Amino acid sequence: MSTNQITNQIDLIGTIPPESSGERCDVALAKLFPQYSRSQLQAWVHNGYVTLDRKAITQVRLKVAHDQVVEIHAPLPRTQHFEAQPIALNIVFEDNSLLIINKPVGLVVHPGAGQPDQTLLNALLHHDPHLSTLPRAGIIHRLDKNTSGLLVIARSLSAHHALIKQMKAHHIEREYFAVAKGILIAGGTIEANIGRSTVHRTRMAIIDSGRPAITHYRVVERFRAHTYLRVQLETGRTHQIRVHFTHIHHPLVGDPLYGQHIGIPAKLSEPLKTYLRNFRRQALHAATLRLHHPVTHNLMEWHAPLPEDFAELLKLLREDVHVTQ
Repeated sequence: MSTNQITNQIDLIGTIPPESSGERCDVALAKLFPQYSRSQLQAWVHNGYVTLDRKAITQVRLKVAHDQVVEIHAPLPRTQHFEAQPIALNIVFEDNSLLIINKPVGLVVHPGAGQPDQTLLNALLHHDPHLSTLPRAGIIHRLDKNTSGLLVIARSLSAHHALIKQMKAHHIEREYFAVAKGILIAGGTIEANIGRSTVHRTRMAIIDSGRPAITHYRVVERFRAHTYLRVQLETGRTHQIRVHFTHIHHPLVGDPLYGQHIGIPAKLSEPLKTYLRNFRRQALHAATLRLHHPVTHNLMEWHAPLPEDFAELLKLLREDVHVTQ
């Protein structure tokens, strides 16, 4: 007989309150343990990890009674195996529930086709091996490889569930700085469905059958041929900001997928033109992240300064304004 030693496990205990008497067990459990999703609780019931008065149950439709003692002892299954790798992380905030990371340009968030390792996920597993028990090592949302800035990582299953709920309810606020080509007169909102391009499969596009996407923006500063913007996402579709600004004919500076068809204006200063030719990533930075802490429920906010290449771009744009033609 072999023994399977469980090293990562959820252990919960509670008592059915009077108001839940007669309810299905999955409904009652969702009220008793609101930090976990109903689908997760149902899975634990089906797998025999839940007991009522020390008797195992496997049917989610079973009715519960007042004062029954519920216990859940469930292993945290390891998801797809990824290697932990010692990659430096810029940690802005850390506690038992959250990690806030300032991701640099060039770091891929999650392994995929063409990038099997050396990603943020690999770095997170090295920083905290327990993250291997969480979906995508606790990663709640992504940034493109060449977009810099703030990301939130969950460090427990309950925190993961709470943050996913906030994300779906649009309660996690993300603000970006961006530099777009052309001059935008005023701020506004872009609302257009985004889906996979039927022509270029590596790109996203505005298509009627796509998922709803809403981007708010306001002008921070105007230059001779560009606009510095603060952008806020209401939804979080792949490449959303990049696709939306291309859609309104103001693609982001340096965007290798969506902005290469727009040339560099001849009137700009030579130093700026040279810099723009060599700026080979989208001018986009996730500068502010705002959310409610999954345990304390306090509203928390973090800021990440502009990376050096973005700051230098702004410096040259400002200097160009004063160039005499």
